Amino acid sequence: MDGKRLDGVAGVSEAVELAGKSKKGIDVVLKRGKETVKTRLTPAYDSEDQAWRLGLYIRDSAAGVGTLTFYAPDQGVYGALGHVITDMNTQTSIVVGSGQIVQSNVTSISKSETGDPGEKRAHFLKESKILGNIERNTAFGIFGKMSGNPEHSLYSKGIPVAFSHEVKEGPAEILTVVDGQQVERFSIDIVHVADQTEPATKGLVLRITDPKLLDKTGGIVQGMSGSPIVQNGKLIGAVTHVFVNDPKSGYGCFIEWMLQDAGVMMKKENDKNLKAG
Repeated sequence: MDGKRLDGVAGVSEAVELAGKSKKGIDVVLKRGKETVKTRLTPAYDSEDQAWRLGLYIRDSAAGVGTLTFYAPDQGVYGALGHVITDMNTQTSIVVGSGQIVQSNVTSISKSETGDPGEKRAHFLKESKILGNIERNTAFGIFGKMSGNPEHSLYSKGIPVAFSHEVKEGPAEILTVVDGQQVERFSIDIVHVADQTEPATKGLVLRITDPKLLDKTGGIVQGMSGSPIVQNGKLIGAVTHVFVNDPKSGYGCFIEWMLQDAGVMMKKENDKNLKAG
């Protein structure tokens, strides 16, 4: 704005107030996709709030609780969530400038009920170290660099990956946290496997069958997105969405699409040398 690079919302407010009081417009340069746009805006005075406004919705940060899906030690990268992060007000995907992933502690669960998906309630640990950065927000989750295997992981070594054509309907398990930082295994059934030869969401339909998890959460809750799905000892995908009218059921995505977005693999490869943790 007016030739100055802005790193946060505070800088915008200062520029708008200065321009408003001096009755001048503001020269704005912004990026929209790959296009650079130049325009001039004139602040208007909001008598109710007694402040100068541009009529823009600006957000410079977002935070939330989700689940880590995998860490690939050979590449030093991770994948989480299994679905894109969208702005709840604009319903558009958030463009990541920079970000961090840190440890969180699950304090309570709001149970899922028909028509009302529940959620994990958690807080970020003040003393926790930064686990990694956030470089991309795609249709299959968030991805970035991570320096080491998270200390609460169930696996000290990598486990095999299964591609979509290997996934079968029937018993499987998810790994998720419902209390503190303890990762636990819970039984599920894979009730449908989509035939996907290229990246697409909603590759799996799953149903929670574990009595302990159903008693604790009522089914799939917000914050469980990204929970790894394991079948026959192989990582096959991640939990992504809950069915609002049937919270015991939901969708999952195949792990291979997440691995592609993480840069672990470019196209379908022979899985004998591919491991994920």
